[in-house]
Amino acid sequence: MTPSPRRFRSALKTLHLWLGLSLGLLLALVTLSGSVLLFEQPLFAAGHPELASRSLPDLATQGRSLQAILSSPEGKGLRGLSLPDAELPVWEAQERGGNRSYFDASTGELLLRRSKSGDGLLLLLDWHTHLLTGEVGETVLGVVACTGLFMLFSGAWLYWPGRRRALKHLKPHANPPVLRWASFHRLVGVAALPLLIVMIGTGTTMAYRGAVRSGLAAAFGEPAPAKPPRIAPTAATIDWPAVLRAAQAAAPEAQLTRLTLPSKDNGSVVLRIRRPGEWNLAGRSSLWMDPGTAAVVGGVDATKLGPGGRLADALFPIHSAAVGGMTWRVMACFTGLLPMFLLVTGFLFWRARTRRRPRLP
Repeated sequence: MTPSPRRFRSALKTLHLWLGLSLGLLLALVTLSGSVLLFEQPLFAAGHPELASRSLPDLATQGRSLQAILSSPEGKGLRGLSLPDAELPVWEAQERGGNRSYFDASTGELLLRRSKSGDGLLLLLDWHTHLLTGEVGETVLGVVACTGLFMLFSGAWLYWPGRRRALKHLKPHANPPVLRWASFHRLVGVAALPLLIVMIGTGTTMAYRGAVRSGLAAAFGEPAPAKPPRIAPTAATIDWPAVLRAAQAAAPEAQLTRLTLPSKDNGSVVLRIRRPGEWNLAGRSSLWMDPGTAAVVGGVDATKLGPGGRLADALFPIHSAAVGGMTWRVMACFTGLLPMFLLVTGFLFWRARTRRRPRLP
């Protein structure tokens, strides 16, 4: 026995309401933090002009300063570093646990250390990506993002009054309150639906990025993403200036952006590079290096991937507004505010409707 359309619509409306009033709050707080993080780099530079105003040394000097950093007590335990560039001409080191340190690109001197517990931007980033709870939070975040997509599509389905009445049905109303909040909620939800789908949809793929990348590769018949080779860790001192010099020689047209240091299990060095035409600010191309010989032993050229790989690489730059200029950044920031607006108007509509119901004697 199949349920009637009226009963199905009523059940969907109830589910849409209670998901919105519960997980919708979590989604709104996550997207609000995302709106702020779209301007993370300029906000950080404004708060620390002494770092952003430094001169950018040449690659050889950067290599020598990297040697000094990794030989110092502050360099022990680092997992990777972002190379100096014109916007932030210092070494930025990512520590285990989410803390960050900044080192002079000429001397390797420690300039600043940011603790996740005491830095507003790092705290927002951890909330936006892990809900402050590590891998468990990232899993929950994926569920919340999927719920957000469900609410968007179910809301559009519940709104649809037919093609002839679609625009008329979006007319905003001032009174009574129940109609006011319902019309505001409906108008913004429908008008901003494409933007919300793009931002929440790309955010959902971030929570399942490994599965998304593998799935897109399989869908387009492409090989699984390659991984760096396993190299036995070396006990010898690594010549970091030679490593950086060899990497730049292997990709002279590219910008060296990030360095992943050798681990206990694998002695290879992974250098992220940004080739011309890549949207990701850190690039999705990479060079794999044997640090003992400063030789390039492989890598990935993201500009030569198939459509599945290129699509996977485009998702994060779209979500983080790394592409599209200031216009898309402002639109993405505005979109991040909308889930809170929809939550508030949905709640006010529910409260106004509840108050209108006659009380039984």
